[in-house]
Amino acid sequence: MNMSKIAFVGLGNMGGPMAANLVRAGHEVYVFYLSEAALKQAVDAGAIAAPSAKEAAKGADIMITMLPAGIQVTSVLVTGDALLDEIAKSCLVIDCSTIDAGSARELSKAAADRGIEFVDAPVSGGTAGAAAGTLAFMVGGSTDGFAKAQPILACMGKNIFHAGDAGAGQVAKACNNMLLAIHMAGTAEALNMGVNNGLDPKVLSEIMLNSSGRNWSLEMYNPVPGVQKAVPSSNDYQGGFMIDLMCKDLGLAMDASQASRSPVPMGSAARGLFNLHQSQGNGVLDFSSVYKLYQKR
Repeated sequence: MNMSKIAFVGLGNMGGPMAANLVRAGHEVYVFYLSEAALKQAVDAGAIAAPSAKEAAKGADIMITMLPAGIQVTSVLVTGDALLDEIAKSCLVIDCSTIDAGSARELSKAAADRGIEFVDAPVSGGTAGAAAGTLAFMVGGSTDGFAKAQPILACMGKNIFHAGDAGAGQVAKACNNMLLAIHMAGTAEALNMGVNNGLDPKVLSEIMLNSSGRNWSLEMYNPVPGVQKAVPSSNDYQGGFMIDLMCKDLGLAMDASQASRSPVPMGSAARGLFNLHQSQGNGVLDFSSVYKLYQKR
């Protein structure tokens, strides 16, 4: 694979390890983020700190954004830093943020109007997947854009899917995270009921893992403290995927459901539970902390 100069804007819990994996693959990675601590961590991993997003993007072959919401991505690419007006036409733009499909389509059009290829490529797999380079990427964009993005995404992930045209990656991510919220809430509910009826959560988890209730939350991300090592629930729900971000993603899922008139009663119920948990001051905790919502006060 050819080594590329990559501009990476956004070094949060997911973006930091993703940038580090690009460095590990041999790419020259220029990073920009507002957090000094996150920048230092990226530099320690071998990236090169840039004083601004514009400086990071100078001469880049690939530009990757990994930001909290559509408004930030639009600001970086179109309205504020306006990097689409700064980069070369040969530069491929990959947005790995989770944003609404409409914004992704608008960004794709803005790029196309300037002769630039853009793909939306939101991720799944959590911070552990980001660190291990085993993320799943759901890509929306042209066939050519997907082909160009694939070798870069392969440095950060294991499963790379072409979901369809511009915005399709974001729709796939909304569907995935709505289902994730549903089975995490259901897993927490079942485990809490078992504990309240005198069962050991480790034993109950093992039973359900070998029965028809098996799911990703139960297998990889158990919400009960002490059942699994190296998951947020066993670290006071620190790290991982914040409740604030899950609530944002569930809002995007509700937008997609309304746009397509799709009934989502389970998704709506999950959104209510996570919003309630968020309103009780738990926004910065990992999303598996929804287990706390069920516990007896």
